[in-house]
Amino acid sequence: MTTVESHNISLLYIDNQHEFETMNDETVHNLGLDEFVKDVASDSKEQQMILRILSLVTSSPEVARLRQDIFDDILHLPDVRARLLELLNKIEYLKDYGSWRKSAEEKPGLWDLLHRMEEINSYITAVEEMRECLSDPKIKAEGLIALKDYIDTLYNDSCFAEMKKDTADIKADSASIQSLTIGINLNTRFEAESLGLVSVNSKQFKKSGIVGNLADAIAAKDRIKEDAGWDGDMHVIPASIADKESTLNMLDRGATALNMMQNPLIWSKTTLSTIPDGDGSISTSLYLSNAASKMTGHLVKKLRSVLSQYTDVSIANISRLIPELIYYIRFAEYIEAKTAEGMRFCKPEVIDKDSDLLTEAKGFYNLKLINAVGKADDIVDNDLTFDKDHMIYLLTGANRGGKTTLTQAIGQLYALAQGGIYVPAGGFRYTPVDMIFTHFPADEDKTTDLGRLGEECVRFKEIYNGSTSQSLVLLNETFSTTSFEEGYYIATDAVRALCQKKVRTIYNTHMHKLAADSSGAGNGVTSIVMATDNGKRSFKAVLMAPEGSSYAHDIAEKYGVTFEMLTGEK
Repeated sequence: MTTVESHNISLLYIDNQHEFETMNDETVHNLGLDEFVKDVASDSKEQQMILRILSLVTSSPEVARLRQDIFDDILHLPDVRARLLELLNKIEYLKDYGSWRKSAEEKPGLWDLLHRMEEINSYITAVEEMRECLSDPKIKAEGLIALKDYIDTLYNDSCFAEMKKDTADIKADSASIQSLTIGINLNTRFEAESLGLVSVNSKQFKKSGIVGNLADAIAAKDRIKEDAGWDGDMHVIPASIADKESTLNMLDRGATALNMMQNPLIWSKTTLSTIPDGDGSISTSLYLSNAASKMTGHLVKKLRSVLSQYTDVSIANISRLIPELIYYIRFAEYIEAKTAEGMRFCKPEVIDKDSDLLTEAKGFYNLKLINAVGKADDIVDNDLTFDKDHMIYLLTGANRGGKTTLTQAIGQLYALAQGGIYVPAGGFRYTPVDMIFTHFPADEDKTTDLGRLGEECVRFKEIYNGSTSQSLVLLNETFSTTSFEEGYYIATDAVRALCQKKVRTIYNTHMHKLAADSSGAGNGVTSIVMATDNGKRSFKAVLMAPEGSSYAHDIAEKYGVTFEMLTGEK
């Protein structure tokens, strides 16, 4: 069990902390979630973020309801969603909160401090615009209302007003810096020997073209000065080899001045705007940073004083909300688009834990069918109920009849519902599970040491030991890699053990005898069949006894060794 801190405000958790279990990568893959999120978000970082949220499983009904109501508002209020997304695009700095920092021993230079100022300005923008956005009277979700109250608290705090005023004053002060004048000392071979900062100017350097400037100066002999006196007490630093080369490159490329970008609050260390990366200009840029900091000492001192007051403001909390908002927004965009294409989704409903009914799924289908089937009308949906009389389903049917698809779909319903997202179904009522376990066939290279049957047994024991009466266990052809007699013997005991623990289970198997012998009135084990219609697969799950002891035939058909498949005869 892991504890996550919610850091005062969260759209995914309640109170200051909450406990959750992490679904392993194998289960995420078995449920097809890793492929599904590629349709939800195009950005790989967002995909990983969404997968992480889906994989954090908590059985708290309150958390499930919190998420579902928030998503419901985000989905049905497209104007609010669009404004939030626009805001998130504006405050990109906050996604990388803290990346500007240097080591504790190193004092930040002017450029670092100005970058930090931009983060604080982004924070101010976020608070003001989010406050306005969340004031929409159509918002009903308690989680979004709590966020609005939190934002109001920040906005009305005297510290916020002071921060806004101070940063505005500093921005006005720093905005007066438009250019730096740099002096370069040359030797007899016209090589740069040293350079220094001559002045900081309130106007930008206008004339461009170092060659033209130099030609004008040489042509007019009286314009060549006899000495290069400094205005003020400035430092002259001898140029290294790299500095010399970068300075000559600067001359060759016709750069006449090291002009700063128009907005000084977004200066970076690469202040040599016309020189490409990788030519040795970084050392010169670092020198400029130090020199500018010395020349603008009053500004740096003021910046440090202001920023020290706001280091611990709620920027971190706001930045942590960004991935949570992105999570809801991307899913809302996906559900909206697929609904427009005719796909059916519904808001899940949480059932209280003391209810005899654990799950009621109506008209559900597998997410992978959205891309596999051309039209929504071609999707075959199914119904399924978990209660005290139907805790374990032994699912049989013809090969390629939809057993794995249905097994996978059940896990998807819980993963999305507990993540707060609408599910692919006509209706879904459920009590949250504390974990989803899957036991699907392993790759050959993972079974070398134990053998396939040994590997299956070890994995099943781990799943059984980790499961509780609140878990969901999905078994796909478990214990089918050995002889029928051995597999049947092991599977019978496994089903009995799951039945005793009362774990919600779907066991997809070719062992029709297992389904016939294990299911019975009062023990919670039920036989369910992917039925056929006049020999054709219907992909419909029906509560009924197995259609026959066709285990061997299904296995033969799966591996292509029936007489018809071998000979090509009908």
